[in-house]
Amino acid sequence: MKPETQEWIDKAEGDRKVARREIQTVDPVWNVVCFLAQQCAEKYLKGFFEEHNIVFQKTHDLLVLLNLSGGSLSELDSLRPQLAHLSTFGIATRYPGTQADEEAAENAIQITEVVRTVVRTKLGLSDI
Repeated sequence: MKPETQEWIDKAEGDRKVARREIQTVDPVWNVVCFLAQQCAEKYLKGFFEEHNIVFQKTHDLLVLLNLSGGSLSELDSLRPQLAHLSTFGIATRYPGTQADEEAAENAIQITEVVRTVVRTKLGLSDI
């Protein structure tokens, strides 16, 4: 694996770790959980692209990124509506006007776990 790919994966795992830790606290900050879940999914996709020499732009839109895969991540195609919703947490919940709740956070974590599993499998990584 390329060092740049590993760096994307490491950053994604850091986001995942903090999101999972936060969701288990006594008083979770749901916006932060959702933001970090989105960031984890985004970084996994970008890590996949890095490894496969797929040029990608600076975007938080998971559907834009998925479309760049050219079908090589077809396992995620059925999750397009959920990925579109997860994308909103990359920006919207960081500013006034949009709030996440417990249900949104749990869903965000679940979708991110699917993205993580698919990408890790494609990269030949174990599910740690």
